[in-house]
Amino acid sequence: MVGAGPGGLTLARILHRHGLSVTVLERDAGPDARPPGGSLDLHEGMGQRALEKAGLLAEFGALSRPEGQAMRILDPHGTVLRDWRPRPDDRANPEIDRGHLRDLLLGSLDVRWGSGVRGVTAEAGGAARVRLADGRQERYDLVVGADGAWSRVRPALSPATPQYTGVTAVETSLDEVDRRHPGLARLIGDGSFAVYGVRRSLVAQRGSGGHVKVYAQFRVPLDRGAEPGPADAETVRARLLERYEGWAPPVLDLLRHGTAFVHRPLYALPVDHAWPHVPGVTLLGDAAHLMPPLGAGANLAMLEGAELGDALAAAPAGLDEAVRAHEQRMWPRARRWAELTAAGLNRLVGPDPAEAIALFDEVQPE
Repeated sequence: MVGAGPGGLTLARILHRHGLSVTVLERDAGPDARPPGGSLDLHEGMGQRALEKAGLLAEFGALSRPEGQAMRILDPHGTVLRDWRPRPDDRANPEIDRGHLRDLLLGSLDVRWGSGVRGVTAEAGGAARVRLADGRQERYDLVVGADGAWSRVRPALSPATPQYTGVTAVETSLDEVDRRHPGLARLIGDGSFAVYGVRRSLVAQRGSGGHVKVYAQFRVPLDRGAEPGPADAETVRARLLERYEGWAPPVLDLLRHGTAFVHRPLYALPVDHAWPHVPGVTLLGDAAHLMPPLGAGANLAMLEGAELGDALAAAPAGLDEAVRAHEQRMWPRARRWAELTAAGLNRLVGPDPAEAIALFDEVQPE
């Protein structure tokens, strides 16, 4: 297993639960080597189903935030257009911090941290050889690439590379928002907050402990989307405030009070990405079907990890057929979600803000 993200860890937990041997290779030096990012909404029939298969659904219930499903939408002038709040018993898409989910999935798993992978080569007979960053090579019966957008496993199966979607996001964050910025805390509410304009949006997402992630998203050619690095935060802030000039002052306070800024161009693989089956190697999650970050990616990766784990456990002597069947099941479902998220990104960061509101109305209950 290459990659200790949600999909890879879910697969590893399932295999571990069935008593099967699995090695998880992760390039990060440790679980806290990088900030874990914002929160995830785990869908009832996808991410939550995967956790149920892994025997972790009860623990997830204790860590998740059903109130985080709330969604508030304003127009650039500050007028509230939508203010949806979940019922107390609504568990369709509760939020969980990425760090909490990672720790939940890790449990007692033995991850080989600091094990970067340079590439993978399939061998005759169905095995595969992994080339590690330190020069060593290791042979495995099956290598699963769960190593994200810029997968080092993918070239063993496919020449496809992620392509820029036309949308760039700049991420910042607010800490202790309830104490330090009570006005913004009230504006954001318990869950997510969004403002849609012409070819740009501003989205805030509440996590636990008063932490809020803020994403400024806009359409720009890739060579013009670069922003200075974190050391030049004031320059980034000034450029963003200029880009959102004329928006309501309380909305712009999300940028005025942000700390560090991280530049994230959004990439995606072709919506119909697939590959000729190669014994000994497969992919899941973003490595297989990178798509715009609209709530499907982690859920799909976890569901695929759980399904593949169950399939491998049910046929330990027939790994190749189990993998082949998994790929055939994965591809059409991933294509549907890739098409949906690509169309969704075009509506959310497009020329007509009314399309963004209409998309929200389509996916939220009455």
